Amino acid sequence: MPRSGKSRFALKARTFSAFSPRSRRAAALLAVGALTVAVTTACAHATAGTTTAANTAAGSSSAAGSPASELRLGYFANVTHSTAITEVANGTLAKDLGSTKLSTQVFNSGPTEMTALLSGQLDAAYVGPSSALSAWTKSDKQGLTIVAGAENAGAELVVDSSITSAAQLKGKTLADPQLGNTQDVALRYWLKQQGYTTTLQGGGDVTVQPEANATTLSLFEQGKIQGAWLPEPWASRLVVEGKGHVLVDEKTLWPDSSFATTNLVVATSYLQAHPQTVAELLDAQIAANQWINANASSAQTLISGAIKQLTGSTITAAEMQRAWGEESVTDDPLASSMQTSLAHAVATGQLKSTPLDGLFNLTLLNRELAKAGQSPVPAS
Repeated sequence: MPRSGKSRFALKARTFSAFSPRSRRAAALLAVGALTVAVTTACAHATAGTTTAANTAAGSSSAAGSPASELRLGYFANVTHSTAITEVANGTLAKDLGSTKLSTQVFNSGPTEMTALLSGQLDAAYVGPSSALSAWTKSDKQGLTIVAGAENAGAELVVDSSITSAAQLKGKTLADPQLGNTQDVALRYWLKQQGYTTTLQGGGDVTVQPEANATTLSLFEQGKIQGAWLPEPWASRLVVEGKGHVLVDEKTLWPDSSFATTNLVVATSYLQAHPQTVAELLDAQIAANQWINANASSAQTLISGAIKQLTGSTITAAEMQRAWGEESVTDDPLASSMQTSLAHAVATGQLKSTPLDGLFNLTLLNRELAKAGQSPVPAS
């Protein structure tokens, strides 16, 4: 999705300005009641006609629920989480939540983050599709719901300069953020397509070694690993700081170079109880993405500064500029790519094949998009 659009901060002076944020939200929920029928129909198509409790709760304009006292949000200090970083760092999310307290926690990888969500430590999280799929299936399809997208593309396999083809990878060690995360599934599936075996215990023709992203950079610079499949900005850091080169840009493996790298998931119980608060979260996301698309230079400065504050690690201007060109923010969860992500996880022995009925609920997202004058996103 191209980075274009109007500044969100101009849009924030919008209708219902004479009312409180809570009043505006309640009025909007009623005003778009007619839209609910169309959007719910679209979501029903995505879930093969299955209506879950979450769909019912969030899909009814009269079931506004109660504002939550707190929203506990998880995300990563990565460029591929630009949406979350922006809405938190510039105060948009806290402002839109009104009296709801915002608490945030930063993670290195999706499986750990999803453990926190399913154990009740988080209410919502920005996370990769493979991690979301795994958590959803482990919770008997009840634990979470994908309510929006966040990031398209932004992952690469970067290797030592001496490696110029897949044929040279046998016996080598490659890293990724964590076993079962989105990049882990992508790496293992790609290696399988090249004729290599891997095991979840680290064996096989190519050793896949889970590491924290910062550790991966250090190991790569020391020559202790020969490459890594990483999200941005870490792929760019391996290129710029580690003097590696890209063997596989994941965009080349997907139709139209589009695939979900990050989606927004909400604990299903939280969505049922507090759809108004979830709508406020979505409103902040839409606004943050509009601002990012309209203010690329300022957004890069804000995001790189926030990452340094969160991690103590500095992203150089060259690394940030390179990473920026590899990904784009989007409110669309790119639902059609989820089936492919599932197929890849099945092929690598990490998940079992299952229908995706009930995984997505885009009703609230499309309401908020309509309010912002944007087109709804497809759910199929």
